[in-house]
Amino acid sequence: MTTRTVQTPIAKVIRERRSIKTGYLEEDVPKELVMELLEDAVWAPNHGLREPWRFVFVSGEEKDAFAEEMASTFPLDMRENRRNYFSDPKAFLIVLMKEDPRQKQWEENFGAVSCLIHNFQLLAWEKRLGVVWKTNPHIYDPKVREKIGAAPDEKIAGFLHLGFFDPAEPPKRRQPTPVSELVTDYQSK
Repeated sequence: MTTRTVQTPIAKVIRERRSIKTGYLEEDVPKELVMELLEDAVWAPNHGLREPWRFVFVSGEEKDAFAEEMASTFPLDMRENRRNYFSDPKAFLIVLMKEDPRQKQWEENFGAVSCLIHNFQLLAWEKRLGVVWKTNPHIYDPKVREKIGAAPDEKIAGFLHLGFFDPAEPPKRRQPTPVSELVTDYQSK
């Protein structure tokens, strides 16, 4: 078992980061900040340098109209609930992934997009911008895909809900399973 004596800045932010699902401050999320974070997040590893991603940003100015559009894709009895759900974040970043009919490339693309999203979450945390990556069933709805302009060969990898948070009140940490319980040594037969 190894014992770390000094925690690096990268390790610190990895351990501190939390998904911020509610309790966003009233402060708007500037597009300039999202663009700045994406400029670094896109350095995620990606096979063949395919850069299999595209983004749709929903600003605070457009959020109410967006919430209404999204709610309209749900059955009548769910619309008010979904309108409230989409009204809570201060902005959204929708991440689209270029699909590939070849399984290996599709999986590599999804891995790359996942790395990009994780990079974005870590970078946002440093700026006290809360992010939660949502993959609710609506990301598969053809009506939602149409409303956000997803191309036929794109998958919605997720909606990133964005909003600044009070750093004095971050969500509680979870204790991950000890790595020693997750690693086995390969032994030749």
